Amino acid sequence: MKLITLFFVLLWLAGCSTLARGTGEPGYRETGQASYYADRHQNQLTANGERYSHATLTAAHKTLPFDTLVKVTNLDNGKSVVVRINDRGPFVRGRVIDLSKSAFSRIGSLRAGLLRVQLEVERPAPGR
Repeated sequence: MKLITLFFVLLWLAGCSTLARGTGEPGYRETGQASYYADRHQNQLTANGERYSHATLTAAHKTLPFDTLVKVTNLDNGKSVVVRINDRGPFVRGRVIDLSKSAFSRIGSLRAGLLRVQLEVERPAPGR
């Protein structure tokens, strides 16, 4: 009986940790490469229906809920920026986030094209 109880407790804990990560709760972290939107995306609709602007501090992530605020830190220089998720992507292996041009330029040089970053959820999407 104790073994069965332990099994279900461990199963429940594993489910909770997966759920917290998938829903973008505070403390969720992810490391990988960041890229930025090409000029051709200016004024195009994002996945949440907004128009993309290079000037806004927004980003695309594959799974984090829209309107989640994420702190993105350049692992090479320590600079950070907080962005709001309003789009889906990137869909290139190894990339974890696509930043607006203004967000990318706050933490690194546009000439670099890609940055090694860590993401950390600062504030979940409203209503979560």
